[in-house]
Amino acid sequence: MKSDSPLFDRIRVKPDQDRRARPDGPCCDWKGCVNAATHRAPKARPRENEHWRFCLEHVREYNHSYNYFSGMSEDAVMKYQKDAITGHRPTWKMGTGNHPGPELGPDAARDPFNVFREFGAKAKTERAEPPRAIRNAERKALNELGLDVGADKAEIKARFKVLVKRHHPDANNGDRATEDKLREIIQAYKYLKSTGIC
Repeated sequence: MKSDSPLFDRIRVKPDQDRRARPDGPCCDWKGCVNAATHRAPKARPRENEHWRFCLEHVREYNHSYNYFSGMSEDAVMKYQKDAITGHRPTWKMGTGNHPGPELGPDAARDPFNVFREFGAKAKTERAEPPRAIRNAERKALNELGLDVGADKAEIKARFKVLVKRHHPDANNGDRATEDKLREIIQAYKYLKSTGIC
C-alpha cells in the first residue's frame, strides 16, 4: 500500500490520540463500580435475552437477590413449572385426536398388543399364518408326551416338566423301572425343540 493512499490515512494512528492501555472488556453495570465486567446476569423475566454485565462481587450480590418468579401468582408459577417439564412445547393426550397432526384411520397402524383399544380404535388384524404341516415324527413325539397336535409351546414345556417329575427315579424311591420311559420323554422333548415347535 502506498503511503499517500486514502486507506492508509484512515487506519493510521495519530500522535495526538490517547494511547494508554484500555480495559479489555466493558465496565461493571453496577452504579459507581469501575471494575471490569466479567460476568453476565439476566435482566428480568420478560427480557431473558438481555443481560447486565457485572464484576464478580456485584454479580454475587445480584444473584443473591434475583427471583425469576417475582410478581407472578402462585397459579402462574405452577403452570410455568408444569410447562417446563415438556420444554414449554404443546402437548396432548394420546389417542384423543386433539393434535395438529394428520388423523389416522382405524386401518392406519398395526396394534398387535392392543394399546389403542381403550380409545376405541380398531387395529389391523394380524394375518394368520397357514397352519404348519405336522410330520409323523413330530406327531409321535407329541403322543409320547400325551399331547394333541395343536399344543403350543407353553403346554409342551409344562407337560414335559410334569412327566419328568413323575418318571424320574428319585421320585420313585430309586426304582429304575421308569428310567426307559423317562429317556423316551426327554428324547421326544429334545426333538420337538430341534424342530422349533417348542
